[in-house]
Amino acid sequence: MAIRLIKTLYGFILRTFLPLFAMTFFIVLFIVLMQFLWRYIDDLVGKGLGVGVISELFFYAGVSMVPMALPLAILLASLMTFGNLGEKFELTAMKASGISLIKVMSPLIILISCISVGAFFFQNDILPKAQVKMWTLLFSMRQKSPELEIPEGVFYDQIPGYNLFVRHKDQESGMLYGMMIYDVSRGGENATILVADSARLAMAPDMSHLYLRLMHGEQFENLRQQAMSDRNVPFRREEFHEKEILIPFDANFNRMDEQGMRNQYVGKNIEELRQTIDSVSLRLDSIGNQYADGIRRYGMPLVGPELPKMKLEHHDTTAPMIAKTPLNISKLLEEAPPEKALDYIRSAKSFLRTRQAEMEMKSLVIEEEKKTIRRHGIEFYKKFTLSAACLLFFFIGAPLGAIIRKGGLGTPLVISILLFLFYYIIDNTGYKMARDGRVAVWVGMWLSSWVLAPLGVYVTWKAMNDSAVFDKDRWMAAWRKLIGTRPERHVDYKEVIIDEVSDGEGYAALDRLGEAARFLLGAMRPAESYKGYWSGAFPMEEMRQFCEMTEETVSMLTNSRNQHLLALLPKIPVMRTLRVYRPTAHRTIGMTFAYFFPIGIPVWLYARRCYGNLRKELKLISQITSGEAGLKDVNKA
Repeated sequence: MAIRLIKTLYGFILRTFLPLFAMTFFIVLFIVLMQFLWRYIDDLVGKGLGVGVISELFFYAGVSMVPMALPLAILLASLMTFGNLGEKFELTAMKASGISLIKVMSPLIILISCISVGAFFFQNDILPKAQVKMWTLLFSMRQKSPELEIPEGVFYDQIPGYNLFVRHKDQESGMLYGMMIYDVSRGGENATILVADSARLAMAPDMSHLYLRLMHGEQFENLRQQAMSDRNVPFRREEFHEKEILIPFDANFNRMDEQGMRNQYVGKNIEELRQTIDSVSLRLDSIGNQYADGIRRYGMPLVGPELPKMKLEHHDTTAPMIAKTPLNISKLLEEAPPEKALDYIRSAKSFLRTRQAEMEMKSLVIEEEKKTIRRHGIEFYKKFTLSAACLLFFFIGAPLGAIIRKGGLGTPLVISILLFLFYYIIDNTGYKMARDGRVAVWVGMWLSSWVLAPLGVYVTWKAMNDSAVFDKDRWMAAWRKLIGTRPERHVDYKEVIIDEVSDGEGYAALDRLGEAARFLLGAMRPAESYKGYWSGAFPMEEMRQFCEMTEETVSMLTNSRNQHLLALLPKIPVMRTLRVYRPTAHRTIGMTFAYFFPIGIPVWLYARRCYGNLRKELKLISQITSGEAGLKDVNKA
């Protein structure tokens, strides 16, 4: 019976999650596809591309966008699923039946694990092929000539080597009036200008040329190529009644070869990426060893037309000469004739410029190889980070939905967007640092997972223990304790008093509290200095005892019927043992923070402010407990 109940429960959880997951996945995929469209719309508009080509591009782009849409869909679907269960008290009923949250989540844990495994194989086998086709199509579209649409009154320069001007177009007959053509395909100095009263434009059958039939016009041509040596360049003018010309204009959509894109990092699987990284690393090591060997072998060769007499060694017939002993440049220039010294300097400067250019070129080669390794390494780790992100977002979304208990698209959508933006910023930051070589590739690519993992563990632990993550009172209390904000005292007066406190006992308790406050004021003075603060001079144990004594005194005085005593109680401040009063009880640790860590001074300055507030509170208690005169002073304050 229990097994049947569990199976029914698992089926219910899956039936609740799967439709939401499918809906959110396609919604998110549509949103990222729209982002892709707006990013590359300039490359698609005005090219005369067919619906089939556009659809093919969008299909491959949609497949390529799955790694971005899948984690967000899992986060949103899990939030909505468990938010709905919590809002309808179905999750509460399951827990009341003895079924833990982890057991409720177990069918989805298995499902998300299978999705994560499938995401890995998708990243490794399907995504490279889709990206190759997508980028090949996109680059082919970029290179396609724009759709021919000559405007009126402006020069049209979208035909390579030609500028066309039309004064007026007849939309019904297609005739062009006031036609002007600048043919600069052979260079600006050899331009040909054609002017015609009217013209008719058509595409050649092979869609590779424009056919222009010009009527009643003139042609002006520069004949410089026929007389390159003449100072007076020949010029030809031709009048025509009718003239036909062909202008090269390829209107066909030509696909690029996919092989070039397959050789890039986006078109490789794990095995190919690993082979490329190994081969490029070996090549880089070989280049580095070759450069280092050249520096060790040749060093800084001696230069100049003539060298003074010194012991030299020669490695081979082509290598430069190396001095066995250090060369005294100043002495060399002083002993050499002025013209020789100038030759030495010029030769040395020329040599250094050559070596500088050579080293810069070598550094560029090495940096390019390192960049190739980093690019392939990034793509290598991307195969695994998607699977990790799917699991992390589920273990964040499902427990968080159980905690907030809000279904629908409102609150879950807002939380999902904020969390995903946080993840995306960290992931993009890690990617850029890895790409630029600021951190190791594996550190940059796993950075977002490391940041989100503690959040997933925290919310899962909170949800399993039915703890309120968004408890406003608890967060405000923690914030007040952190920054030292003084809370107000609220006293509940008793209508029925069982253990009544006499006036003598009440005033005696106030006197004891005042003496303790004055004692603590005197004991805390050495802690005001920087050294005294970090050496642990603050009497923390006495402070704890005083806090307990204050609360016990207030609790005892609430059993009094004396209106004077009861009027004093709300004025007694709430005493707290803040951590900032004494950050450490060990003198060695405190001195280490004081002298070796820059945080020591800001913490001490903040502690001085807290000490000032504490002294005011102790003085106030001392005044309150001083009798009738103290009460008057307090009322005036």
